[in-house]
Amino acid sequence: MKAVNNELRKTHYEKKRIRISTKRQITIPSKYFDALGLSDELECIYANEMLILKPVEDKGLHFAEEIIADLIEQGYSGQELLVEFRRISHQIRPAVENMIADADQLAKEALNEYTDHTDEIFKVHENAED
Repeated sequence: MKAVNNELRKTHYEKKRIRISTKRQITIPSKYFDALGLSDELECIYANEMLILKPVEDKGLHFAEEIIADLIEQGYSGQELLVEFRRISHQIRPAVENMIADADQLAKEALNEYTDHTDEIFKVHENAED
């Protein structure tokens, strides 16, 4: 994943209006694209009358590197390393899928209670100018 833009990372919240083409396509502003380290795919979630776009990460590769490094540190090599890697890899995928399902459930519960206060914020600023 690309380095995250530090200025955006410090920002708790930022809102930008973007256009939708006649083909229902959007263009993600480059600073958001770069800050999230996006490539060619996003996860799109519809909840509570909102669309949430999240980066899709290839977690398998990250776990593979960590598993292999750990197994090498434990002294595995050659064919024994391959056998142990396969055994552990098969155990990790179901565990990760369960964690993702739990996280998705928590996100759904949080979204049911989420309120977008953007309009209220801008109304306060508009009234201050009057």
